Amino acid sequence: MHRHRDLCERAVDPLEIAAGLEAHGVTDRTAARFRHRDVFSLAEEMYARVPRDGDPPPRPTDPPAPRVRIVWIVLALLPGALCAATVAGLRLTDGRPRLIAVVVGALVVTLALRAALRRGPLRAATRTTGTWTCWLVGYALLGDGLLRAALTGGPDGLPDGTAEGPWPVTVAPVLALALACAPAAGSAHLFAVGARRKLSASRGLADFSASVRPLLLGTVALFMCALTVLVALTGAVLAEPAAHPQALTLGALLLLARLLAVHGHTHAPTLVLTAAATVEAAALATLFAGRLPGCGFLAVPVEALVAACGPAVVPTTACGIGALILLVHATRRLTRASAHASMGQPR
Repeated sequence: MHRHRDLCERAVDPLEIAAGLEAHGVTDRTAARFRHRDVFSLAEEMYARVPRDGDPPPRPTDPPAPRVRIVWIVLALLPGALCAATVAGLRLTDGRPRLIAVVVGALVVTLALRAALRRGPLRAATRTTGTWTCWLVGYALLGDGLLRAALTGGPDGLPDGTAEGPWPVTVAPVLALALACAPAAGSAHLFAVGARRKLSASRGLADFSASVRPLLLGTVALFMCALTVLVALTGAVLAEPAAHPQALTLGALLLLARLLAVHGHTHAPTLVLTAAATVEAAALATLFAGRLPGCGFLAVPVEALVAACGPAVVPTTACGIGALILLVHATRRLTRASAHASMGQPR
C-alpha cells in the first residue's frame, strides 16, 4: 500500500490498480504472498483500503455521442475517397494537368490520413513518425516499376502515371490501402472494446491474456479479409495486377504498427518500419551501385532474387517479415492488462 499509494489514489476503479501492479511486475504468485488468489483480487482490497472523502467519480464508460462517432467514421472514409478522386484525375488528365492533379491529390490524401490518425480508434497517445510509412507506401506505388526498369538498364524518364511508361506506376494497391483506413479503424475499435470487456470479466492476468489473444488474432484476420477484397476490387476496376502479396503484407505491417502505437508501444513499430523501408531502399541502391565500374557484384543478390521470384519479392519479404515480428510482439504486449486499463471509447 505504501509503495503503490499514488496509484491507488489516482485509480477510479480496481482495474486500473490491477493494470498498474502488472506493469510494475506484480504477478499472481506475488499476490498469493498477500493471501489473494490473483492480482485482481489484491487490487480490489487495495482500492477499498485507500481512504476517500466521498464516492469516486464513475469512469466515463458511456458511449460517445452519435455526432462524435460520425466524425471519426467520416474521417476514416475520407482518405479512400480522396485517393479514388486522385486516381480518377490521374487517369482522365494528361501533361501539366495530370502533374497538378497528382501533387494536389497526394497533399489532400496525406492531410486526410493525418486527420484520421488523430481522431477515433486509430488515435495514438504519443506522436509517431510517418517518414518510413510514407516511404513504404511510396514504394508500393513506384518501387516495383523502378526496380523492373533498373534491371533493364533504365529508367529512361520520370514516371508518367501509367503502367506502360518508362517508370511503371502501380496504383491499385495504394488505392486499396487508402480505402482500408475505414476497416482498420473499425477493427481497432472492436479490439479496444472487446479487450476492455474481457478486462472487466477476467479474474486473473493469465485468464485475461488467454482471452485477448484470440481477439487480437481475429482482429488482424478481419482486417486482412477486408483488405484482400479491396485489393481485388481495385485491381479489377483499374485493370491492373492486384499485387496481393505486396499490399497484404504492407497492410498487415501498418495495422499492427498502429495498434501497438494506439496502446502505448511505439518503440518496436518504429524499428520494424525503419528496417522494412531500409531493406527496400537497399535493394534499389544496390542495383544502381552495381552499374559503377568494378561494383557489378553488388547487384547480383537482388538480380538473382528478382529473377527467381519477380520484383514483388522485395516488398513482400521486407514487409512480411516485419509484420510477423510485430504480430509476435503484439501477442505479448497487447494481451497485458496494462495495455488496456486506460483505454476509453474512441474520440
